[in-house]
Amino acid sequence: MRRGFYSGASAPRSPGPQDTKQVAEPTRRSWRNLYTRNEKPLLFLGGVAITAALALGARLAAAPPEILITQEDIDQAVARTLETRPVPSPAVKAYQAVRSSLVRVRALGGNASDGVAQNENTQRAIGSGVVIVDRGLILTSLHVVAGASRVQVMFENGLVAEASVVSTQPENDLAVLQAKQIPDDLQAATLRSAKHLIEGEHVTAIGFPFGIGPSVSHGVISGLKRQYVSPDGTQRLDDLIQFDAAANPGSSGGPLVNAAGEVIGIVAAIIGDRGMFSGIAFAVPIETAAGAAGLPPF
Repeated sequence: MRRGFYSGASAPRSPGPQDTKQVAEPTRRSWRNLYTRNEKPLLFLGGVAITAALALGARLAAAPPEILITQEDIDQAVARTLETRPVPSPAVKAYQAVRSSLVRVRALGGNASDGVAQNENTQRAIGSGVVIVDRGLILTSLHVVAGASRVQVMFENGLVAEASVVSTQPENDLAVLQAKQIPDDLQAATLRSAKHLIEGEHVTAIGFPFGIGPSVSHGVISGLKRQYVSPDGTQRLDDLIQFDAAANPGSSGGPLVNAAGEVIGIVAAIIGDRGMFSGIAFAVPIETAAGAAGLPPF
């Protein structure tokens, strides 16, 4: 008997090419069957992937290089814009904000006791006013309408209406009028507390000096908490805003407006020879003026 390393069983052999072929053939058939069943979805997904890759490549190729913007570039752009589109002055902004709230006030007639003709159509005085409530409530100066038998107001759209004096505050030279007819689109001015004003701040006075207007003048706040005594000594006003915007007879009762277009005071008096403007004018702070109209405090 031939001797060997194993007894009772034949020795294992290494797999040959035929065995490998037999194992690989079922695997290939499995992948082929999988591809056949999912051929269309696989083709679609492949097309989408190729299209996305091409689009991304085109976008990256077409993307402009990154541009760095310096502060100098920004300054030059701002300068060019200001050259072509100038920023409106504070006076323009102030006027545009309150123009629809302005009124011209005419005091007509008089009484025998003060020597003024009693003809109710005779103009006794002329002044300015500002609408503070859109139902036609108007602030003006008391000395403009004092002693008149009739008061007329003219609105921005040209409407002339009769008005009645509904309240007065003599110690502050203020009067509140109620127009008997108002424009359909009447707007009230925006009021702003005068408590935080500072000297040098821009202000605009708007009114009807000598009945001409509306007229706009611009200046600054010259002082605060000023006192004014009338030339005849009969009127004293305290806690006034002093300003240097031009004001003349007829300006009284008009609004003093800040750079934001908000009414901060009511023009009350001027200092000058024979009542002409000399660079010093006064306004009653709007807190005081609004209080005369019964409006809530700021």
